[in-house]
Amino acid sequence: MTRTPQPPSAAASPTPLQGLRVLDLATLFAGPLAATMLGDFGAEVIKVEHPERPDPSRGHGPAKDGIGLWWKMLGRNKRAITLDLSSPGGRDTLLRLATTADVIIENFRPGTLEKWGLGWAELNTANPRLVLTRVTGFGQFGPYSHRPGFGTLAEAMSGFAAITGEPDGPPTLPPFGLADSIAALATSYAVLTALTARATTGRGQVVDMAIIEPILTVLGPQPLWYDQLGLVQPRTGNRSRNNAPRNTYRTADGQWVAVSTSAQSVAERVMRLVGRPDLIDRPWFTTGTGRAEHADELDRAVGDWIADRTRADALAAFEKAEAAIAPVYDIRDVMEDPQYQALDTITEVPDPELGPLRMQNVLFRLSETPGAIRWAGRPHGADTDEVLTELGLTPADISALRTQGAL
Repeated sequence: MTRTPQPPSAAASPTPLQGLRVLDLATLFAGPLAATMLGDFGAEVIKVEHPERPDPSRGHGPAKDGIGLWWKMLGRNKRAITLDLSSPGGRDTLLRLATTADVIIENFRPGTLEKWGLGWAELNTANPRLVLTRVTGFGQFGPYSHRPGFGTLAEAMSGFAAITGEPDGPPTLPPFGLADSIAALATSYAVLTALTARATTGRGQVVDMAIIEPILTVLGPQPLWYDQLGLVQPRTGNRSRNNAPRNTYRTADGQWVAVSTSAQSVAERVMRLVGRPDLIDRPWFTTGTGRAEHADELDRAVGDWIADRTRADALAAFEKAEAAIAPVYDIRDVMEDPQYQALDTITEVPDPELGPLRMQNVLFRLSETPGAIRWAGRPHGADTDEVLTELGLTPADISALRTQGAL
């Protein structure tokens, strides 16, 4: 069943993070996406953008009727206001907002907030319970800390690009914000960890998130392998050094499927299915590493069998044999897949600007306090007056700030 979003003014049902206020000062992807994840589960997220230079994600990627579609997802469940934090009026207003907030997420280069009189010392004085979350390419200290940092640089420096691609091809970068997205997940986890600590200590603290670090964790035990064995993982294309057969294979109708045999029992089922049970008795077949060393022979056996069958027939045969296979989808397939439909993974969100939108749903399901997309990304500064009025500013105060260029 599609979860029906609510407009910003509607009262929401109880959610896990209800009552949590987050100020999203960050731009582009890692910081803002972390705030989105918190907002999906009930946090009140206030997106703070420069009056003249909005979050560049509003202009990233394709647009419809001049409205950026990426922003509709990244800005969902956020109220949008404008503040020039470098101006005296903007600084003072942000400090006033900070007294009402639980979390600030920012991704300015180290020292920028301090230059504006909005560093940890000032924010902590204004609100000792505040969690200041600083998301940068390289962290708050070290020789690279003042460099501009983007996810692409993290994908390169982490070793991800070096192990991605064909053995005889160049290092390959992902065509999407992989490192930023991983950092966003880590940042939302870090925020909730700091808030849990606050429940015990009564004090906020600083979260220092460097985008170059979380992607290293998801790359697995490579540091250990190098430290203990001097092993540097090479590029292996779709193959794995840890098990085989593991690859993509073309079907008779020109489609593609992916096969995984991480478990020994699954590898044995695959070889029986494709008519090569004799390989199971080979001494090297008993371990994933041994199978990986004979990937050419295993790939031929699996690839030849799949090449004689349509994708539908191959999928059905693998499912019957309880072997692991999946179709290689593009986004058209994702939108029509019955499993994704059953999970409501791609859900419909009403939007006053563009009408019904379909986008990724919240990350997980909770049985008692589920998250929800209440609205899609709002226009630049759409909620400025409302938020500042709630803060206690009068229409005259707001008008004066506009005259000063702070809004």
